[in-house]
Amino acid sequence: MQLNSIRLKVIMAFIAGTLLSVVLIVLVVGLAMRSNVLARMDLSDMARDLATKVYFDRGGKPHIETDDHPAIRWAFDSLGREIAYRVVDRAGNVALLSDAGARFWPDGLLPRGAGPERFDFERDGVMFFAATEPVAANGKTWYLQVGVSNRMMSLLHRVAMPLVGSGIALFTLVLLVAFGLCTWITLRYTLRPLQDVSTSAAGISLYSMHARLRTDAVPTEIAPLVGSFNRVLERLEQAYRVQQEFLGNAAHELKTPLAMIRAQVELGVDGEDDRAALLKDVAYMSRQVQQLLLLAEASEATNYDFGTVRVREAADEAVGYLQRMAEAARVELAVSAQDDALAWRADRGALFTLLKNLLENAIEHAPAGSIVSVEIAADTLCVRDQGPGVDAAQLALLFERFWRGPHRRDHGAGLGLSICHEVARAHGWRLTAERAEPGLRFCLTTAP
Repeated sequence: MQLNSIRLKVIMAFIAGTLLSVVLIVLVVGLAMRSNVLARMDLSDMARDLATKVYFDRGGKPHIETDDHPAIRWAFDSLGREIAYRVVDRAGNVALLSDAGARFWPDGLLPRGAGPERFDFERDGVMFFAATEPVAANGKTWYLQVGVSNRMMSLLHRVAMPLVGSGIALFTLVLLVAFGLCTWITLRYTLRPLQDVSTSAAGISLYSMHARLRTDAVPTEIAPLVGSFNRVLERLEQAYRVQQEFLGNAAHELKTPLAMIRAQVELGVDGEDDRAALLKDVAYMSRQVQQLLLLAEASEATNYDFGTVRVREAADEAVGYLQRMAEAARVELAVSAQDDALAWRADRGALFTLLKNLLENAIEHAPAGSIVSVEIAADTLCVRDQGPGVDAAQLALLFERFWRGPHRRDHGAGLGLSICHEVARAHGWRLTAERAEPGLRFCLTTAP
């Protein structure tokens, strides 16, 4: 059995709890005996029991019937110096005495109340414990008083201690064996579903990612963990499917230009037009490969180097990089910021790529003579164009890989906005798109 086993830990906790309980019982019993608490409790029980055996004859004289308790009768008859009883009224008048006689009791010992009470007294240098129990008869209240010497109680306790010790030892043994065995069996049957779940989890592979672990048989405390694992499997399956679709789309996108290049090479490059077409296909493929690499890098969090980046400087850098593209499309780029010194914690290269792709997408859809604006606030950055935009139903498709909107000036791979989305996700930001009437507005929000 491994040291990190739940079964072993529970059994060890059970054993430790049992031993601690036994130690506490022994300590409590020892302290009770040293403080004479047990002696006083035993004496009160004896007085209460004797009070039930008091009866009165026709003349109203009390008697005690102890025939059914020969041990008690023997104690009062034979140990008169150590134990005695008497029945008195409220004024202290004695109506019944045991064989010990009146010399056993001190003078002036009167009942103090109508209910049970305990008291101590001393005689000839010996401490006595006493208890009083009221007895009602014929409209009058009598009081049964029982007294026992401290030395007799100590003797009885010395005789009883070995029996108490044996009882505690037997109780401990039964508790460890019986309850320990029940604990072991219960844990075995309780943890068996976990072994089945572990076996099922070990059998899940790329070819069976649709499989899920059963939660109906596992313990209630473990069911949330198994449920969380199932949700992780669902996310992994979804990510795997997206990855497969991505690979399929990438292969499809590269297949057509490769076939065209192959055909042109086989037919030969005769003129400048054929050469230009070949270079165009090569450039298209190079752009696709570059965007695929950027998307792969943007999806991997370990590729980021976070630091403090001034947002206005990053926006100006992206605008300067695309200035020629904007001039060729006759589109004006404008940047405005509430605070030029505003800084975000980000990867500078990734932020530049995100802004470049947003601006490039806006330029490609903006009509000639329009303005593409970049607006920077405390925790938001928005890029807006004045193009035709997209339908409301297509807003959710903008960040999907290989999706291309209408009204583009080029024939890109449809990965630019997907790269922006991955960069934003890696930074913990939120990238959204909305209709601007006219055009589209992409807003990057850093606040959660």
